Amino acid sequence: MKLLFPNGEHAPVELDSGRAVLGSAADADIALMAPGIAPRHVEIEFTGATAKLTVSHPENLVTVNGKAVTTSIELKPGDLVTFAAIRARAVAVEKASHAPPPKPRDIDVDDDGRTKVRVALPKFVLRGVSGVTFGKIYPVQSTVVIGRQSECEIPIPSEEVSRRHAELRVTPDGVMVEDLGSSNGTYVNDRRITRQLMKAGDELRLDTIRFLLLAPGQEMGQAAARNEAPAPSPAAARPVAKSSRTGLMWAIVAVAILSLSAVAARLMGLF
Repeated sequence: MKLLFPNGEHAPVELDSGRAVLGSAADADIALMAPGIAPRHVEIEFTGATAKLTVSHPENLVTVNGKAVTTSIELKPGDLVTFAAIRARAVAVEKASHAPPPKPRDIDVDDDGRTKVRVALPKFVLRGVSGVTFGKIYPVQSTVVIGRQSECEIPIPSEEVSRRHAELRVTPDGVMVEDLGSSNGTYVNDRRITRQLMKAGDELRLDTIRFLLLAPGQEMGQAAARNEAPAPSPAAARPVAKSSRTGLMWAIVAVAILSLSAVAARLMGLF
């Protein structure tokens, strides 16, 4: 688990196993310098996958998800914590996978021996539709953070965006977006969210900065399927042409018979 400070009061802190002291004291494990922060404001004890937050003194101002805490509480990923006026977001840390990294591209060999390189498309992309991001495309792969800081995977140079505004994580069902305690909020389809699963076609808004979530791989696959639809074979078209020629022949025969009948009738009238 780690703590993210969206307003930049402290760099992101990854909690190691054991106990960490947060406060304004010089020997605090996480030094927070702001009005209202006590020398030993809180303690966080992290064991395995759980974290326990303990307030050192009842007068120390601490809230978790907007509720005041005066003793101890279990801290879970996604919780928004405030220490006096400082806000932090607790987020889970994904363990490194031992599986080999995915290949960025696939290589095929054509029948004539030439090598073809097929570039792997990202599963999702964000397309900017307003403000400084208008017309820009941002790939969304694995986990990315959007924010004003240049260290973010998707940096947005706008005062409307917090330093670390929101986190996007690709899942089998779509893209999970999580607000990182931003000042102006994160919205999906104009609804303010804390954590929300997005699908292709949904709109993501950070204050007035808007994006559209697209799935280019799916769109190209659908287009290829349409292009690869089999065309009617010449054999299927031949019966139609043959039928037309047969109808024309019978029409000519009928006209000839009528003409002969007319001539015969005139001859009979003469005799």
